[in-house]
Amino acid sequence: MRAWLVKELADPGEALHLEELSTPTPERGEVLIRVQAAALNFFDILLCQGKYQEKPPLPFTPGAEISGTITAAGEGTTLKVGQRVLATPPLPSGGLAEWVSVPEEHVYPIPDSMSWEEAASMFITYQTAYYALHRCAKIQPGEVLLVHAGSGGVGSAAIQLGVAAGARVIATAGGPEKVRICKEFGAEVAIDYLTEDFVEIVNKVTEKRGANVIFDPVGGDTFDRSRKCISFEGRLLVIGFAGGRIADAPTNHALVKNYSVVGVHWGLFRRLMPERVVEAHNDLMALYEKGVIRPAVFKEFPFEELPQALNLLATRKTWGKLVVKP
Repeated sequence: MRAWLVKELADPGEALHLEELSTPTPERGEVLIRVQAAALNFFDILLCQGKYQEKPPLPFTPGAEISGTITAAGEGTTLKVGQRVLATPPLPSGGLAEWVSVPEEHVYPIPDSMSWEEAASMFITYQTAYYALHRCAKIQPGEVLLVHAGSGGVGSAAIQLGVAAGARVIATAGGPEKVRICKEFGAEVAIDYLTEDFVEIVNKVTEKRGANVIFDPVGGDTFDRSRKCISFEGRLLVIGFAGGRIADAPTNHALVKNYSVVGVHWGLFRRLMPERVVEAHNDLMALYEKGVIRPAVFKEFPFEELPQALNLLATRKTWGKLVVKP
């Protein structure tokens, strides 16, 4: 089988090598999956560069999200050959390969109606947004949800899940095309942060009450300014730091305005409460089959063009998810 290997730490074009390897055999509790699609994440680039928090030994295969068909099952697994699934292969044997052997607890069934591209694109982003909005923020119908970076993978998931929860959704994005995408995802108001002041617009739309829930995967200046348009008893969700700077959260300001700053570490939640992740997956599959949510795929690439796909992702000029197909 073919698989991509990171053989040296560098930018993707230098780090990645397409190699011919033996097809793995599933061990006890594992299943062998024929990969049909693999979604890319920004941390795949950081892994290639050696800048990610997890540093697997060289050589390793990246790729955290795949979809495909189970072709063999090891002893002790309840999954069946022929099942359509999505999976999150753990490092160092990631999913950017034609076949991958994955522990059963990292594999989730998908409906026949879901395409391979959508299945590969939805797990991390929709699980993160679902956990943030429902468990961390306890979002309620009629509340105002402000989603930053709304055209991205996790932002677009948050918009759709916010609409599904009955919230009024305001989104920010950079540039006219990304603003249009946010509206297509269901945002009532979409703000171009390159030319507009989101604080002013949120306060105007809410008649100065502010947003009840703010979903922030950007951090830095975006976090600082979000504090100026959060409501009484609002919840400011810290999803990540795509902007680069980690902002400070002055506790006197939180006290004066009665809002909460809530950390969202879905990976830790998954490790501590895997059964809740299964419940969330089932809820998300039901929402998908109802047509309420649909993962956004920006572009599909042939398997051989993985470095080019990651280079495009690095420009941050894309929206939704990028997918490669073996």
